[in-house]
Amino acid sequence: MAQLVYRRYGGSLQVDIPDFNTLTEAVRIPATQWMALACPMEGIACDPRFLALMDADGNRRIRVEELRAAVDWTAARLKDRKGADAGSDVLELSALSDTASNLKGAAELVLRTLDAPDTTRLSLEQLRTSDKALRDAGKNGDGIIAPVSLPERLRPLAQSIIAAFPPRTNRAGLAGVDVDLVKRFREERAALLTHLGGRDAVFTWGTASLEQAKRVHDVAPLLDGYFVQCRLVAAQPEAAASLRLRADRVEGALGDLGAMGKAANELPIAPPDPSGVLVWARLYRGAGYEKLEAFHQEVATPLLGDSVKLTDTAWRELSAKAEGILAWQGKRDASALHAVADTLGAVSDEDLDALEAVSREDLSLKPTLDVIAELERLVLYQRWLLLFSNNFISMPSLYLPKRRALMEKGTLILGGRKYTLSVLVTDRAAHSALTGQGTTCILYVKVMPRDATDAYEVAVPVTAGRSTELVVGKRGVFYDVDGKESDAIVTQIVRQPVSLWESMTMPFMRIGAFITSKVEGLAASGEKDFDASLESGYKQTVTAPPPPAAPAAAAPAAAPAGGGLAGVLAAGGIAFAALGSSLAFILTQVKSLTLVDVITAATILAIVVMAPAGLLGWLKLRRRNLALLLEGSGWALNDRLMLTRGVATLITRKPKLPKGARVDRADLVRGALRHTQDDDESDGMSLGARLGLTLLILFVLGWQVRVPVTEWLCTYHWLSEDACRVLLPKLVPSELPGAPAPSGTAPAVAPAPAPAK
Repeated sequence: MAQLVYRRYGGSLQVDIPDFNTLTEAVRIPATQWMALACPMEGIACDPRFLALMDADGNRRIRVEELRAAVDWTAARLKDRKGADAGSDVLELSALSDTASNLKGAAELVLRTLDAPDTTRLSLEQLRTSDKALRDAGKNGDGIIAPVSLPERLRPLAQSIIAAFPPRTNRAGLAGVDVDLVKRFREERAALLTHLGGRDAVFTWGTASLEQAKRVHDVAPLLDGYFVQCRLVAAQPEAAASLRLRADRVEGALGDLGAMGKAANELPIAPPDPSGVLVWARLYRGAGYEKLEAFHQEVATPLLGDSVKLTDTAWRELSAKAEGILAWQGKRDASALHAVADTLGAVSDEDLDALEAVSREDLSLKPTLDVIAELERLVLYQRWLLLFSNNFISMPSLYLPKRRALMEKGTLILGGRKYTLSVLVTDRAAHSALTGQGTTCILYVKVMPRDATDAYEVAVPVTAGRSTELVVGKRGVFYDVDGKESDAIVTQIVRQPVSLWESMTMPFMRIGAFITSKVEGLAASGEKDFDASLESGYKQTVTAPPPPAAPAAAAPAAAPAGGGLAGVLAAGGIAFAALGSSLAFILTQVKSLTLVDVITAATILAIVVMAPAGLLGWLKLRRRNLALLLEGSGWALNDRLMLTRGVATLITRKPKLPKGARVDRADLVRGALRHTQDDDESDGMSLGARLGLTLLILFVLGWQVRVPVTEWLCTYHWLSEDACRVLLPKLVPSELPGAPAPSGTAPAVAPAPAPAK
């Protein structure tokens, strides 16, 4: 029994499974110690057939008991497990145990079919190639033989049988015959041959019997109706008058061809005769006249020998024979073999026996071919089972940079960084709802392969850099686990702090974004108000009537109410004055502070804002958990997959420049710009104009703050007393901050303290 060793990966304790013998023990540990309890079949980078064989219940999810059953099944059939340790897809026949003797026989059959030079080992490629080879050789094990696999003399018979009955396809997808189909052919053949033997007794009218019977059947409704009318008239003679059209009916139909035709169709084909005789010469020229006349000339007269009349008794005999012929033909046509009825007599029982023998021979291969399917299961389990277990029971590959976990889809290159971990996402809404509960920044990226395959989405954790540099719509390149390159575009971001510095500076970024949005909103609102004021003033100026002439002695007109251009200018002046007052207040408050006070206040403000944000960010970074990333894709996990600092640096990387590379600090754009500027005419300001404008702006700004700056310079004796008197003429030296009292003046004496009571 192998001793189990538990190792720690990124804070998670996982059982170490280095070989297959250890795996047989690891599957026995309690399920609570497994990393995963279930996983979906989608997004796993291994052979799809392996996953399908593992999925015993067909629910497209792999569970604990299914993995245990697969390990036990494989362990019972491999006595030498070196191939399973190496994850080899080549099965050594000598590695099979006594339990797998049937698998060994199947493997030898496959190798013989392929004429393999080495008969001691069987690869997965050979096994899958043999499947096609066996199918092409007609060895399907289902007893359904395609005509191409039969001897030449039996192919036409097989094709006739296939055409006569519903098709049956073999494992190769070809239509063929089997024992049951041949048996049914025998039965149908015997029944049809017996039926064909009674043809002469029914077809009494010669070769034209079928055609004549159809003609009789065609006129049967007319003649049957006539002879019934004859019986009615014979029983009740006055009924003959009721079989005629009334006069008003005839008069109403005159002039209307449709009504006349309908009325004529209601008349008997001839005057009813109580004796039950139809005289052909007395036929009415109704709708069926031409049909009946042709029947009289071409059928009744040749068959009955009477061209004058047709009696009720003769018609019934004629009709009975016609119905018998048609019934016989209908039974023949209902047979499944009616299309080959003329060649059934040439089919021998020996050929049918040969077909059955070939089918039974193929059916006898079924146990062996079924074992070949089990042989594929064993080779796939040997190749993938240990690797899959190290991504299910344990997950060390998620933490080791030189390994690739089976659930990983590939690597994303985006914004100058390399993101090495990504998982498939089938439902982004559900996945983002789960990862949004965590503290890890997640990118949802749509991958668009360059070939004709469908696009898919992956979730990518961001563990380094700055999340603020990532935006929806940003494009990059994605390399899947096979190295195939695809275009990628960010479709959604679950934003969380990526680093401690980002979490500390995020409040300032939010404040900046808030102020920027408010300033932009105020600017936009001001522009709208200004435009509205201009428009209003313009309309008042254009549409206002001319003022009446004012009397000479009239008092001066009052100033117009706010509005128009004057109102705009007044409002602008008020706003400018308010802005100036605010600036003056700020300067007044600032001038009382020293540089040290300003730096201290800024530092305290930064600490007050950044310290709580940094603490919360640190706590969030410590709680980052990759388990939510997998659980959103359908995994059921027992333990958290904590994202430590070391693991974070492995998942998101920014590779250095190649070793030995040299960086040239010269900016080549400046040289190109100089040459371009020498050739092009300049549209901007000249150097002198720019310098003058800069000096003017500096002078204006300095003039606005000249008094507080001069006072500050004088306070700390940066300027002489004479300079201060010149620059600040209203202040005497004694009034300057920090100046000594003038001579001859006694210093002010502080008031004496009050006597104690």
